Amino acid sequence: MFHGRERELAFLDELYRSPRPELFVLYGRRRVGKTELLQQFTSGRRAVYFLAAQVREKDNLRAFRDALAAALDDGAAASVEFPDWGAALSYCAEKSKQERLVIVLDEFPYLCEATRGLTSQLQRFWDTRGKHSNLMLVLCGSQVSFMENEVLAERSPLFGRRTAQRRLEPLAPQACLEFFPEWKLEDRVLAYAVLGGMPAYLRRFDAERSLLENIARECLRPEGYLFDEVQFLLSSELTQPATYNSILASLARGADKVGEIALSVGIDSPTANKYLSVLRDLRLVEREVPLTDPDPLRSRKGTYRLADRFLAFHFRHIQPNASLIHAGRGPRVLEESVIPDLPRLFDEARVDFILAHLASEAGSVVGDELVEIGRFQGLFVRAVARTSRGSAVAAIVVPKDQPSTAALENELAEIRTAMGPRVVKLVYGISSNPRHPVQVERVPEGELL
Repeated sequence: MFHGRERELAFLDELYRSPRPELFVLYGRRRVGKTELLQQFTSGRRAVYFLAAQVREKDNLRAFRDALAAALDDGAAASVEFPDWGAALSYCAEKSKQERLVIVLDEFPYLCEATRGLTSQLQRFWDTRGKHSNLMLVLCGSQVSFMENEVLAERSPLFGRRTAQRRLEPLAPQACLEFFPEWKLEDRVLAYAVLGGMPAYLRRFDAERSLLENIARECLRPEGYLFDEVQFLLSSELTQPATYNSILASLARGADKVGEIALSVGIDSPTANKYLSVLRDLRLVEREVPLTDPDPLRSRKGTYRLADRFLAFHFRHIQPNASLIHAGRGPRVLEESVIPDLPRLFDEARVDFILAHLASEAGSVVGDELVEIGRFQGLFVRAVARTSRGSAVAAIVVPKDQPSTAALENELAEIRTAMGPRVVKLVYGISSNPRHPVQVERVPEGELL
């Protein structure tokens, strides 16, 4: 299964067909699908895909040599001993003279751990040989902070050499539905609500089993693939995971202001701000300022939230119940914690689908481009947007047990006060059609619903 990366594959193909040498940097957090994307891209092409290991430099160089010899069916390469990476890549540049050659160095940070000054070696290679070759060199890594600071940042020897870069993000909500074609749509949306857009997580859920069976097997037992996944993620990126764990748990419990988070964790607000800044850089946490705020840059109304669906699920249901799960009481956690929370999970996921629709498709419904989009904490209005002409858009979800529409009138009045008198109203729902899961209807002007 390979879903939702058509755009990324098309861009890689564009680089491949370029008449110039290319140095492409691809990075993103663990499990987001970088390796699968690169393997799909290199399949059927003249390419060397090399996955680095946490071993000494000579061992990685020998393994690269073997991968090179196998990919090019080059018996001579099998006997070469490369003294360093500059020599190895110079050999590749020579092999690219007659035909484009793709070289993928996956888990590039591992190579840098084993070879001091590797980025400087690559700089020298690129300046002397690489930029005159027919190579497409791809540097790929899962340690986001390393790739941004040591490869892409101005202080890096490689600064200015890369010809393109991409931070690979989780799949869009609708693409996640494709992993479970036999399930009813509600369960597919709930799978996204639990796992988010991480392809490796989505693949762990077996479409032959029910949603609840998958949650029990993969999340709520110590042997489950996803039981310890968050700790692996945090330990790979962060030097003090304990404090970050506490901050993430605080957010999952509902704390959303710096002061509340700091008080919950037992640190001061400036320290909490520093930790939150790191988590925002990793895109595990996001700060949201309402579009209705008249001065968003100085806003005191900004709130923090967990930006990753599975992170939220982990800190709401797995971490607080870890002792029960270790004791074999996962079924109890499922019954008492997860199942009662499914309606809320579904509702949160629905808002994600609405935001995605506003960002990509709602312009054709509204008749104008949407230039700003954000959540709105209303009973009816769940998201708002601003068009290029300055109109407001209110994304409405009618509650199941529809209360008085007075709440809707108050929410629309707040939006008009902050964003102007013209508000386009869109009513959203989840359909039964997996190809078009989002239903949207524009409310005629002059009508409330």
